[in-house]
Amino acid sequence: MNSEVKFSTKELRALDAAHHIHPFTDTAALNKEGVRVIVKGKGVYLWDSEGAQIIDGMAGLWCVQLGYSNKELADAGSEALNTLPYYNNFFKTTNPWTVELAAKLATILPHGHTRILFANSGSEANDAALKLIRYYWNLKGKREKKIHLSREYSYHGVTMAAASLSGLTPMHPQWDLPLPGFAKVPTPYWYGAKAAGYGDIGPEEFGLLVAKKLEEKILEIGAEKVASFSAEPVQGAGGLIIPPASYWPEIVRICRKYDVLLHADEVVTGFGRLGEWFGSHYFNFTPDIMAMAKGLSSGYQPISAISLGERMGEAIANANEELVHGYTYSGHPVACAIALKNLEVIEREKIIPRVKNSIGPYLRKRLTETFESHPLVGEVRGIGLLAAIELVADKKERRFYPRDDDIGTRCRNYCFNNGLIMRAIRDTMVLSPPLVITEKEIDEIVDKAKYCIDRTAKDLGKM
Repeated sequence: MNSEVKFSTKELRALDAAHHIHPFTDTAALNKEGVRVIVKGKGVYLWDSEGAQIIDGMAGLWCVQLGYSNKELADAGSEALNTLPYYNNFFKTTNPWTVELAAKLATILPHGHTRILFANSGSEANDAALKLIRYYWNLKGKREKKIHLSREYSYHGVTMAAASLSGLTPMHPQWDLPLPGFAKVPTPYWYGAKAAGYGDIGPEEFGLLVAKKLEEKILEIGAEKVASFSAEPVQGAGGLIIPPASYWPEIVRICRKYDVLLHADEVVTGFGRLGEWFGSHYFNFTPDIMAMAKGLSSGYQPISAISLGERMGEAIANANEELVHGYTYSGHPVACAIALKNLEVIEREKIIPRVKNSIGPYLRKRLTETFESHPLVGEVRGIGLLAAIELVADKKERRFYPRDDDIGTRCRNYCFNNGLIMRAIRDTMVLSPPLVITEKEIDEIVDKAKYCIDRTAKDLGKM
């Protein structure tokens, strides 16, 4: 952005209201309020057009692993832009950055994931994954395997197929979704188990019970018709749902038993967010197919990827026919150059061990110390640099406020007005800061979060 601002904030708001329809936004309501214009980012901070400094507790949309304005990433993009600003990977063609990125990913992905396809967003990656799953079963002569299973509260994207796969049901009515061929199973949301009617069940027992629901759904539909089970290792947009330790081993067993492909959506959990390269590593399982995006380039350029495990990779790479799939910008040289540099910096600076061993535990420690006894907080949970604070009506009974009360939005608005970006998912306050955040910056986030949660509690008569 030029140092000289072309339009005033008032003019930018007017132009935005007249011409820009925002994602996941009530546009009419926003236009009455006036949009916030972000003009600069550095490290974990953003600045708006009126000079206000904001600490970004969400790394953009879960993606800015290395923080804003990293010069190495910008220089890598600039060099590629000045060398090969664009060419496609169709028609027997490639470029050095795309080749190098695919080869690099093969060294950090779960075992056997050596075949990579590129796209431009997490939604596209998950949409492509479903196509590839169907194609695989067609190659294997099992054309009846067409049903895709996923979980309640899951988020897999906004294309027609990815939105159908998603279990956030408010995403469906406007578009007449879900499409046929999609079915849902319960989510391993232990904190919400009592409210959902499971009683005072322990986490590990609950993890096994919910995993068994997948087996029941497969048997109900017929294993010969079920193509895949799609899941985020930790659910992000669904409310930062961390499964009990018992959950993933049982899920893997069930998928293998009934020959159902396991599709891991690592769009949020990939590239160090959990203190491992991928959530699949953290929970010690190897999916058949994996989608990744966001942290792949730290959000500096749109890019995503789909990796194929051994059986899918070998079948599709050796199909001896044209793969009729791809995007104009698949493996864009500039995006791949930035992603390569991003992975290099993450490795060189030992970002992932730091998330696992020091800065991640520090975030959880500070949040637990601050909110464990707070009258409005039922639970603090987290892995790596993902954390959630549950706002509840009754701590002992794990009872939530009525949805119409919209307590989370009230708290989020206090955050936005006090220089903190913290997301509200229902009444769960979520944090996912850049992986380069310091202890001092975590302290700032926690202090601001406490002020805003205290304000919310006072509104509700809890303080």
